[in-house]
Amino acid sequence: MFQRKHNTHGLLENDYANQEAKMNELRDAIGPLSGRSLHYCENACLRRYLEAQNWNLDKSKKMLEETLKWRSTFKPEEIRWHEVASEGETGKVYRAIFHDLHGRAVLIMRPAKQNTSSPHNQLRHLVYLLENAILNLAEGQEQMVWLIDFSGWSLRNSVPIKTARETANILQNHYPERLALAFLYNPPRIFEAFWKIVKFFLDPKTFEKVKFVYPKNEESMELMKQTFDLEVLPSDFGGRHSFHYDHEEFSRLMTQDDAKFAAFLEVKLSHSRNGHLPAEVTPEAPVPVAPPVS
Repeated sequence: MFQRKHNTHGLLENDYANQEAKMNELRDAIGPLSGRSLHYCENACLRRYLEAQNWNLDKSKKMLEETLKWRSTFKPEEIRWHEVASEGETGKVYRAIFHDLHGRAVLIMRPAKQNTSSPHNQLRHLVYLLENAILNLAEGQEQMVWLIDFSGWSLRNSVPIKTARETANILQNHYPERLALAFLYNPPRIFEAFWKIVKFFLDPKTFEKVKFVYPKNEESMELMKQTFDLEVLPSDFGGRHSFHYDHEEFSRLMTQDDAKFAAFLEVKLSHSRNGHLPAEVTPEAPVPVAPPVS
């Protein structure tokens, strides 16, 4: 029996050809780009926007154009750690130095450790970390995982609904197909009231990626075991590693990443200025290692 061949992504050749055609159509529809917009709109990026809109060209074009407009004003690639470091002093959000079992970057969030009151600065801090997580993805991987620890959380220290809405908007509309899973670890019963409001901000695809995990629930903990190496997963999330956030050490890592990203971006932009489409490569990421036992 005749069998159609698969490419390296596991797609049937016909499907792959159709996707390539769609990406070319989207590139043509967006029109000529230069500088950072050209760097941003690589093939992998176009594919993510098409996937987010179920390969609808018009919707994908609108979504991507809105992102390019947002990036031109918010300028996420220009945010540097020293500008947002004060937001991270308590470890309320930080990038883990381990990947999950699929090579996805991991962002750890502890909403009860909120330490500031400026929604704009909080969003800049989160966007910085989203960009940093993307910078540190394993080769061939495009997505990240969120681990959200609800220890000590209450409605009194929860983010305003307006900020939660804006966060969902940025993630869904400007980082489509970047989130693989979001684990809400052991949320208190009172969180249900907050969740009833927040879930209406989420599109169906994002909603499906949100997983509630309870340490006494075998089924939900099994999902954690299938996603993470328990030897490097912090004990706060059911793992076997004792880890405490060290702001000074994390700041050192972020400063190193800032220098690495600035050099990488300059190389990409120089290709754009010379009229060449930038290659789809990522800067050399640090080898993920288990955090030291503390």
